Amino acid sequence: MTPQSQPAGSGHELSFGHELPPLDSAEASKGTIRILQLYPRDMNIYGDWGNALVLAQRLRWHGYTPELLEYNVGDDFPSDVDLIVGGGGQDSGQLVIQDDLLARESTLRELAEDGTPMLVICGLYQLFGKFFKTRTGAVIPGIGILDVETHGTEERLIGNVSVSSPEFGTILGYENHSGQTTLGPGVAPLGATAKGTGNNSTSGQEGARYRNVVASYLHGSLLPKNPALADFLVRTAVERKYGSFISGSPDDSYAVLAREHAARRPR
Repeated sequence: MTPQSQPAGSGHELSFGHELPPLDSAEASKGTIRILQLYPRDMNIYGDWGNALVLAQRLRWHGYTPELLEYNVGDDFPSDVDLIVGGGGQDSGQLVIQDDLLARESTLRELAEDGTPMLVICGLYQLFGKFFKTRTGAVIPGIGILDVETHGTEERLIGNVSVSSPEFGTILGYENHSGQTTLGPGVAPLGATAKGTGNNSTSGQEGARYRNVVASYLHGSLLPKNPALADFLVRTAVERKYGSFISGSPDDSYAVLAREHAARRPR
């Protein structure tokens, strides 16, 4: 667990220089939620750390205290984690974390099976599956939490994406990947692509869902423009820990503007 594993909101510096303002001491917290970011040192190529920051801020808006933790290669895995997020990276980043991730397979699988909410993006989406076979034929084994497999191709899927999700409505984001992922019967798609490509060039599907795990190729970061998805992760984490979730009054004004802008953009 890296040195940044202190309660968010105390004004301390977080990874990559991000900092949250201090909590309002006059407001009583409804409880603390521990958010773990997996491998931010190597799997953060498109700013996916922003997803952790959104979750921390939305927890605060709902009246809970976020505690941001990091896990990088060689760290001790923290206990009592309530919510896990992980981002994307190049093939080289996946190779760096490969052995360490496999060593943590049983821990992460146990958390997933127990219902811990997780968001895994792009490279970690692939490695939460069975394997990622690169364009050169090298196979990077995954931890098999998700019934998916990914094959690297010469075709790069790039552009804005709009997804119709039965759970979360319209999901907006940006994809940039050459891996093409096929879903097995053990997972459901996150949604159907209305614009863009998603998992692969033929299925018309984006992402994967299993228990409380949400997997997606969408960057942006994903959560700032998709508060319904962010609040699903927050609510699930709180309900698992405290038995019920008491909603606050989040400020979605910027999210609404960002969604309007993103929806107007061409592919």
